Amino acid sequence: MPETPRRARQAVTLGLVFGAVLLAGAATGAWGDPGTPARHSSADAAPAAAAATAAPVAAGQDPAGAALSQQQAEHLLGANGDRWGAYYSAQEYAEFSQGLDGRYLGVGLSVGRGEDGVTAVSRVQPAGPAAEAGIAPGDRLLRIGADQADHLPVTEVVARLRGREGERRVGSEVTLDVQRGDGEVREVRLHRTLLDSQQVAVEHLDKGVVRITVRAFTSGVAEQVRAAVRGARAGVVLDLRGNSGGLVEEAADTAAVFLDGGPVGSYQERGGTRELTAPPGGDQHVPLVVLVDGGTMSAAELLTGALQDRSRAVVVGGRTFGKGTVQQPSRLADGAVLELTVGRYFTPAGRSPEGTGLAPDVPAAGDEDADALALRVLAGLGTRA
Repeated sequence: MPETPRRARQAVTLGLVFGAVLLAGAATGAWGDPGTPARHSSADAAPAAAAATAAPVAAGQDPAGAALSQQQAEHLLGANGDRWGAYYSAQEYAEFSQGLDGRYLGVGLSVGRGEDGVTAVSRVQPAGPAAEAGIAPGDRLLRIGADQADHLPVTEVVARLRGREGERRVGSEVTLDVQRGDGEVREVRLHRTLLDSQQVAVEHLDKGVVRITVRAFTSGVAEQVRAAVRGARAGVVLDLRGNSGGLVEEAADTAAVFLDGGPVGSYQERGGTRELTAPPGGDQHVPLVVLVDGGTMSAAELLTGALQDRSRAVVVGGRTFGKGTVQQPSRLADGAVLELTVGRYFTPAGRSPEGTGLAPDVPAAGDEDADALALRVLAGLGTRA
């Protein structure tokens, strides 16, 4: 049975705020206060099955203030063929927006599932509850509460780590059974707290090269990238692989770090087109390679397209995901939020990644090491005058 937009969007959003995308597909949506300019983020969505009474909103009409049930709202999405639209309860929307503001409620733990079906810890946030309890990457997560973790979808494991209805508050407790290697199984009690999502990682490589990995575009990411670039003497590898999108304005500000003014892109909203431009003063000299793959999505594709169209970077890796539509949120009468697709966004050269993605300048062939390829390309760029 296909996931509804609400369930699928929620699943990937949980991945976003844990710093990892837990589903294969993702796309851009607008997460912000309804009625303000669109803020874009990642989500996987599919049309809902239309089995409800027709919603009292005409096609193309803004549903703000309409008294729609969840069933009516999702029927409206299906009737309009809106692949990327979604419905959120008021609480879900508030939590998702909080994630884009760079903070989330949780225990500082990301998980994944290997080919052997084992649920394992993939990342532990420094100084978070999980780290303080001695949990480390590679530890196996055996149970969460009373349930075996391996018997639950990964998205359900993440949801339980964050807390179900009634548990989503600072100080609420979750009990885990964890095991390191063949060692003793250990029961750990963690208390949820507000954590920084830490979407930027900076690594200083040899000979003055800096690798900047951006996992998603939440508030403050552009300033973190700007600070990291100041330490780059020989070049920058901007790693956007697996980047699940985020705030379009934040992605545009990140592009501006490397551009001395000029266009970044544009996107449509109801009633017109909004141009995204970079202010003067960005770094035009440091050699720049952008690493992408099939998990580079939405706002990350906008950034990639801007740097590629402006001949500011060499793009290396694989073709990007291909999500170039814009969703706009509308607050319903009961406080829930309905997002509807209102248009597309475009790179400075007028390209839309929708459906096709963006092709790299230098593709990584087969099982070629994309990291090593990026460094070879960077070495060949030399220092810009």
